[in-house]
Amino acid sequence: MNLPGQPLLTALVLGALLPTLAYMAQTDTKPKAAREKIVSTVFRWEDLVVKPTPVGERRDVANHPTSTLAVFECHITTLNPGRESHPPHRHPQEELIIVKEGLLDVHINGQVQRAGPGSTLFYASNDAHNVRNVGDTRATYWVINLATAATHTPADHNPSPTLHSRVYDWEKLTVKPSKVGEGRAVLNGSTVTLKNLETHITTVNAGEAPHGAHRHPDDEVVLVKEGLMEATINGQSQRGGPGSVFFFSSNDLHGMRNVGDTRATYHVIRIVTAATPKAAPAAK
Repeated sequence: MNLPGQPLLTALVLGALLPTLAYMAQTDTKPKAAREKIVSTVFRWEDLVVKPTPVGERRDVANHPTSTLAVFECHITTLNPGRESHPPHRHPQEELIIVKEGLLDVHINGQVQRAGPGSTLFYASNDAHNVRNVGDTRATYWVINLATAATHTPADHNPSPTLHSRVYDWEKLTVKPSKVGEGRAVLNGSTVTLKNLETHITTVNAGEAPHGAHRHPDDEVVLVKEGLMEATINGQSQRGGPGSVFFFSSNDLHGMRNVGDTRATYHVIRIVTAATPKAAPAAK
């Protein structure tokens, strides 16, 4: 029996669920044997395909295992003014959001905090969260979901993580001058499913490199906030401007340099899991 107003109610419910259903369909962090491991590379902003969504648009970057992660999933979301990413929801994987532009209200377990450009949001496993664009213009942000062998096995979760869901406001980060520019530490500690998660923000003057080419056992992700960076990966060079994503796989030789005419600023994310190999002993 159809009740009065039932078609309208059904339409309203489906309309509210559409963003969440679309997000879940495109953000699957359960390991799949068919997926190949991602290799070190640069995803240039201008090469990413723009897909319209009910609330704005989306650019998919990667959704693959790595040498140390069961799944590394990254996409870039743009929200129209007044729209939210999806209703507050929970999932077992750890998630990072870094605001490229715009102003967001960030919901974490019933609490709301505002975040502007350059801010970092960390969502711990199974904490309720979402964001809403409260600015007058579109808001765009990177989304990174990190799944390990422990993510979908609650018995393997870390019962005493040092990192908890939080907003790291760009305006409140301490700026430390360096020989080539400046740096901002953001977060550093263990999570429910990761041995260690560390993020920082580096600003490099024109023509400078933050350090020489090197290797390290942890996977690393770089998100370009502004400027033009060139990455050298195992002897090959690739460039990426604002919005671009650099991925450096475990123990691959890599370096970066600001090849633009102005300062370049980028976010760095370093990930250690149970599968991360031990660092090679230093040469004597």
